[in-house]
Amino acid sequence: MSPRFLRTAAFALFALLACALLSACAGSARPDTMAAPDVPARFDMTVLADKDGQFDLDGATLDGESLRGHLNYRKEQGQGVATLLLKRGEKQKVTDRHIAEIYKIHAALGIRTFVQEKDGGEIAEIRGMAAAN
Repeated sequence: MSPRFLRTAAFALFALLACALLSACAGSARPDTMAAPDVPARFDMTVLADKDGQFDLDGATLDGESLRGHLNYRKEQGQGVATLLLKRGEKQKVTDRHIAEIYKIHAALGIRTFVQEKDGGEIAEIRGMAAAN
């Protein structure tokens, strides 16, 4: 075996180990979603995923901060929301960005948040972060 072959093989092995280490340690910034055994029969509010990480609430497009402000206003007016369901929009699937924004609302306002990523699919509860950024 030539020294060039050994050097190339060592570099390939190092690159493979580095990739494996990064994938194992990187984790995900997406909050944990777990099958919810106690899904409410109905939700206080349902929002749909919209483009660019925004939400559709009764035909109005809101970003995460505006949705949080709306929920906070309802809480101050005595019409608080205890459960929130995020569903797939008409043209937009639920993305990690949507779930991260809903998690922020969950953490800030103490609302139980759920996600249904596919129509008629399983409803999962958003509970906590899988890994910190």
